[in-house]
Amino acid sequence: MKQLFLILSLFLLFGKVPSFAQKSNAANDNLEWFTDLMKAQDRSLATRKPIFGFFTGSDWCGWCRKLQNDVFSKTSFIKWAKANVILLELDFPRQKQLPPETAQQNAGLQQAFQVRGYPTVWIFFMAHDTANNKMNITPLGSLGYPSGSEPGKEDVKFLTDANAILKNGKAN
Repeated sequence: MKQLFLILSLFLLFGKVPSFAQKSNAANDNLEWFTDLMKAQDRSLATRKPIFGFFTGSDWCGWCRKLQNDVFSKTSFIKWAKANVILLELDFPRQKQLPPETAQQNAGLQQAFQVRGYPTVWIFFMAHDTANNKMNITPLGSLGYPSGSEPGKEDVKFLTDANAILKNGKAN
C-alpha cells in the first residue's frame, strides 16, 4: 500500500490527468464513466459514493467486452450504478494510444491494486491526507466476470457480489 500512496502523491504533485468523462455506449443509459481519477474522486466526495474502477483492455479483451455486454449494458446494472457508485474506466488498449497522463495514471493504479488480469473491478474510497499531501485509498473489494452464473443472468450474480462488497467491504 505504500506504493499506492506514493503513486497517488505523484499525481497530485505533478499535475492532473486531462479531465473528461465519457458516456457509456449502451443506448440512452446516461451512465457517466470518468477516465480521470481526480474527477471521479471529486464526484465521490460530493456524493459519498465509492469509486468503481473498471480495469479493461477495451480494444483487445474479449472478457471485458463480455462483461460490458452481459452486465454493464443491463438496466439492473445501470440503475444500481447510478444509485451506488462513481464509474471510472481504467483502460489498457493495444490499438489506440491514450494521453500520456491517462496511461500513467492507469498504470499506477494497476500496480497499486496489483491487477494481473482483465476485466478486474475494484470498489474503493479515496481521501486526501492534506498533512502529507497524499491520497489514501480504502479498497472495499474486487470483482471480475461473474463466472458460474446462469447464462443470461450474469448481471444478477455480479450485482449480488457487488452489493456484498458494499455491505461488508470485501469480496466474496
